[in-house]
Amino acid sequence: MVLYLLKRLASAIVLLVLVTTATFAVMYSSSENVVRSLVGENATPEQLAQRTSELGLDRPLWEQFASWAGKAVTGDFGISYFTSEPVVVAVTNRLPATLSLVITSMIVLSIVSAVLGTLAAIRTGGALDRTLQVVTELFSSVPKFWLALILVIAFALTVPIFPATGFVPLGEDPLGWAVAIFLPVMAIVLGELRVTSMVRGAVSDELSKDYVRTLRARGLKNSEILFRNVLRNAAPPWLTLMSMKFVALLGGTLVIEKVFALPGLGSLATNAALSGDVPVLLGVVVATVLIIVVVYLVFDLVQSWLNPKVRLQ
Repeated sequence: MVLYLLKRLASAIVLLVLVTTATFAVMYSSSENVVRSLVGENATPEQLAQRTSELGLDRPLWEQFASWAGKAVTGDFGISYFTSEPVVVAVTNRLPATLSLVITSMIVLSIVSAVLGTLAAIRTGGALDRTLQVVTELFSSVPKFWLALILVIAFALTVPIFPATGFVPLGEDPLGWAVAIFLPVMAIVLGELRVTSMVRGAVSDELSKDYVRTLRARGLKNSEILFRNVLRNAAPPWLTLMSMKFVALLGGTLVIEKVFALPGLGSLATNAALSGDVPVLLGVVVATVLIIVVVYLVFDLVQSWLNPKVRLQ
């Protein structure tokens, strides 16, 4: 176990270095445009040169990266070029909204997909199975942007049950947080309902295997076989898919954040990329990579617990 964790930590460091190096190189290769956006289009060459020197952008690229990396390992990611806000503060302030959206969506999606997919597999070919296949394909074919707008029109404007925009931190008001996050979460969950088809297929495949018939012949109840054997054996591929969904949602929440005006990492990264605010963008990249590493590690550990064949070596 310790060796496995050390290997994952080493791979995480390599991934972090590669991603930040690539991002740094791409963003700082257009440093002249960044400086011009800071001082204005009518700035003189002398003003451009002075501002470039103040930001340290006149140094070789490798030297700039080494300086940034040396401070980053101590938790200092610099300050925003445009707001003068420390990057750590900017990322920390935006992180709760994104994590609330993604984690809550994953929890709801996991429960819904597991329950509906299992029920459909038990009644393969039945009314629930056919209805579920139609509904999941229907919702999955609609862009999340449209799903979000439909939910806003239906439940925030026509019938004002939930707020159309805004975010309330969980620590300040749990009920207000749940109300604010409900529609964004539903937009994501409805758009990802196709996951239930994967659960249905995995459970149905397990139910058709010989060991299930053997256990039934021994007199075990169907419910006992389902919960003790079938679901456990069907879980690994589902967990792999959910881990990939988490990463995809983490990087793809921008549309939902825009529709519901959520102050998350997606909008922060987009604004930083468009304006050339490299310190902020690099801070978002580092935070995102660290979250992804932790998520994959957790899912790997859960899979190893569910499947004894998986050895952490």
